[in-house]
Amino acid sequence: MEIVYALAIGVLTGSGVWLVLRPRTFQVIMGLSLLSYAVNLFIFGMGRLAVGGAPIIDALKQADPSLYDDPVPQALVLTAIVIGFATTALFLVVLLASRGLTGNDHVDGDRDSDEAES
Repeated sequence: MEIVYALAIGVLTGSGVWLVLRPRTFQVIMGLSLLSYAVNLFIFGMGRLAVGGAPIIDALKQADPSLYDDPVPQALVLTAIVIGFATTALFLVVLLASRGLTGNDHVDGDRDSDEAES
C-alpha cells in the first residue's frame, strides 16, 4: 500500500509542477491545486497508514496509544483542504477579473508567441 501511496503523491507532484510551469493562468491554478493535494496526502501519510485502527482512545481501558489513529495529521489536512478551496476560489476570481481587463489569460500578460511568429 505504501508504494501505491508514494506513487500517487509523486504523480500529483509531477503533474502539479508541470502545470505550474505552463504559460496560461488557469493551468497554473490547477497545478497549484494538484501540489496542495500532494502535500495533503503527504501530511496524511505521515500520521502512519494503519487499516482498522480505532479512531478514539477509551480513557477507561488505558490502551496502547500506538494502536490508535493520530488525529493531528487528519486535522491539519482537513484545515488545509478548506484553506486550499478558499484560495483556489480567490485565484479563479482574480483570473476572471484579469482576463476581463487584459483580454488574455497568459501569466506574463503577452499573447502567444507562437501566434505572433506565424
